[in-house]
Amino acid sequence: MERHIDINSFDYPLPEERIAKFPLENRTDSKLMVYRNGDVSESRFCKLADHLPKGSMLVFNNTRVIRARVIMHKPSGARIEVFCLEPHNPADYERAFAVREQCEWSCIVGNVKKWKEGYVEIAFEYNGSDYHLRAWIAERGEREHIVHFEWNAPLSFGELLEELGRIPIPPYLNRESEDIDLTRYQTVYSKIEGSVAAPTAGLHFADNMIEQMKADGFCFDEVTLHVGAGTFLPVKSENAAQHPMHTEHFEVRLATLENLLSHSGNITAVGTTSVRTLESLPVLGWRIRQTGTPSTEKIVGQWESYDIPASYMGREVLEDLIGYMRSNGLDRLKAATQIMITPLGFRFRIVNRIITNFHQPKSTLLLLISAYVGDDWRRMYQFALDNGFRFLSYGDSSLLICDKVSISKG
Repeated sequence: MERHIDINSFDYPLPEERIAKFPLENRTDSKLMVYRNGDVSESRFCKLADHLPKGSMLVFNNTRVIRARVIMHKPSGARIEVFCLEPHNPADYERAFAVREQCEWSCIVGNVKKWKEGYVEIAFEYNGSDYHLRAWIAERGEREHIVHFEWNAPLSFGELLEELGRIPIPPYLNRESEDIDLTRYQTVYSKIEGSVAAPTAGLHFADNMIEQMKADGFCFDEVTLHVGAGTFLPVKSENAAQHPMHTEHFEVRLATLENLLSHSGNITAVGTTSVRTLESLPVLGWRIRQTGTPSTEKIVGQWESYDIPASYMGREVLEDLIGYMRSNGLDRLKAATQIMITPLGFRFRIVNRIITNFHQPKSTLLLLISAYVGDDWRRMYQFALDNGFRFLSYGDSSLLICDKVSISKG
């Protein structure tokens, strides 16, 4: 089936001064735009609980941003920036950060034209001794390259990045990373290293706010999706349906699926990355129905969700996944997704409400918002522009509530 989305229909004027270059002093002080069934209003993020049904389940993405940018130099002195995207050998995230002496990553290389052969390196001191990290391009690609790293320090690769790397703040901030980004470009609940971009909807939560919401009867749980640099890739095709979605790796625990089942119909995804994770689950569940296995080694396809029958919804999805995992003695599922959520008939099967920031014009994230609220995204964004909301990663937040979506989950 030929799909067509005119990306120019998802454009809007975003003045540079409306992009938040730095976070507010307090996480919970940001504005909150509340969209409820077509009505738009302004609140504060610290008042989020007032706008959610009691007993709601909120789902965080607990990924942690790594210091993925490493500035290295050729022996001639040429400056080379190596931006680590995802592990290649070993490919498993946990092993990739624990490995010592050598490894390979898929990377974007800045000034790659100056690095035609040989190695680049960075010399550093650790615990009073001198060491070095060296890198070679093992395999060249069009945009990404496989980079081979070797080092002689008594550190894991994860520890090495903490020692030498820089936080990869979004390119549209047009500034270098600063000390404040080390803490504020992380959610307070981040745990699992692997992202090169923060799940920014969660940046508004503070520990005391989460604890108060728990005391008030709200439920919290976590999934893991490692956010890739592809989240910033512009849609270059006039037909957004031809945009190749990037791959992101995710993990969901059995206990989380059981929690989702008990709250089915009352689930709030914190951020588009949580949405992408939760809405990739129906594909795995439908594979179980069709073949007896979720085939987690196979990436969730860009359009695979669109081919699932409309009647296959949240409770059935979760029951199928839970049954499979219990039968096979699994406590978690690891998979990867290229899911593309668009207004071309996407059906939300797990998620009822969305907490998210304001996204770039002509982006896949704006398509996701449109898939949920339809053309009302235009009124929402105009309201935000007219009322002094701050945009993008360090900007203000929104809560999207569309009961027609929630009713279909019941």
